[in-house]
Amino acid sequence: GASLILRVDGSFVGTVGGAALEERVKELARRALREGRSDLHHFELQTGRPGGLPSLCGGAVDIAVQYVRARPQVLLWGGGHVAQAFAELLPALEVDFAVADDRPEWVTESRFPRARIREVVPPEDLWSRFEPSHYTHLYILGYDAAKDLEVLARSAGRFSGIVGLIASRTKRERMLRSLRERGVPPADIARIRSPVGIPIGAESPAEIAVSMAAELVRDHHPENLPTRAHAESESESEQR
Repeated sequence: GASLILRVDGSFVGTVGGAALEERVKELARRALREGRSDLHHFELQTGRPGGLPSLCGGAVDIAVQYVRARPQVLLWGGGHVAQAFAELLPALEVDFAVADDRPEWVTESRFPRARIREVVPPEDLWSRFEPSHYTHLYILGYDAAKDLEVLARSAGRFSGIVGLIASRTKRERMLRSLRERGVPPADIARIRSPVGIPIGAESPAEIAVSMAAELVRDHHPENLPTRAHAESESESEQR
């Protein structure tokens, strides 16, 4: 059979025959990408038939629209204790990750044996060494507020994944104010998650890493989350 691939950037590769059928399949592919689900469709290739496409070809065709989820990619800025604990969880989630720091002793193979890339780099050169994709998630876990700020400022608009920042409330407010003063667009500032991770009362590096991993899984599988009504119904049942 024929195949047509819709990339995340909106471009297509291949064809399912062109004309009205292909335009309809493109619409379905865009919907599948938005909603993150697969489906099966049947089309009559005859004008005038119920549900038929504007075509004189005759016959019918079945189209399977398959949503293929790309694996997320994680970039860790800072090779400290939280980064190390988080990195230990990522391989089990089938997530590729890289780690970068400007301190050589914190990005060694012994600390991050499963990292795809370990890079010693100053913050201003980070994006000259890494090429983000649509599925890149950045976690800023550094040791120096000024350097973390530099990474944040230079990351604006580069990708659409998570931008997570570990910081105290005071540090976070100062950094966000500095980003506004540097002219970082409000939409990019609004995407910064701090505190990062789901709220589970985490305190230790291992607990914080678990909360971050859970958030990553949640974002990667939004279609598996219960609807608000379903969640409220379950909550009411548990309280009875």
